Amino acid sequence: MATTDGDGLFVDTNVLVYANVAEAPFHQAALDAISQASDRGCRLWISRQVIREYLAVMTRPQTFASLSRELVLDQVRAFGGHFNIADDSADVTHHLLALLAVHPVGGKRIHDANIVATMLAWNIPKLLTHNVEDFACFNEIVHVDSLE
Repeated sequence: MATTDGDGLFVDTNVLVYANVAEAPFHQAALDAISQASDRGCRLWISRQVIREYLAVMTRPQTFASLSRELVLDQVRAFGGHFNIADDSADVTHHLLALLAVHPVGGKRIHDANIVATMLAWNIPKLLTHNVEDFACFNEIVHVDSLE
């Protein structure tokens, strides 16, 4: 499995949404955080899960924007040029099961645990998210950077 050089930053779905919708709350903060990380030479990562979540969020009604389906699909097609994409794999599942054996999360929180499992499988040390509290139980495993 490919790994990063240890200076990778995983971008959570909420940050990706904020960065791609000018009317979204925290739009400028998301753009600045991504741009600053890139300027520092940090490898930016998303996963197939984040792509699916982005599509789910952006194809339902939003309070802050309504982008055409065609534009959303074009955005997703362009992500590969801006981000490294971590694929789901047996290694990700292995890490997910190991995390769940230690951390009592369930339901929707499985998605958060899977992000951490993906980060572990791909050796991505940092996460950029607006939902810091969702990852609090994983603070000893990965470094969580707040968008705010």
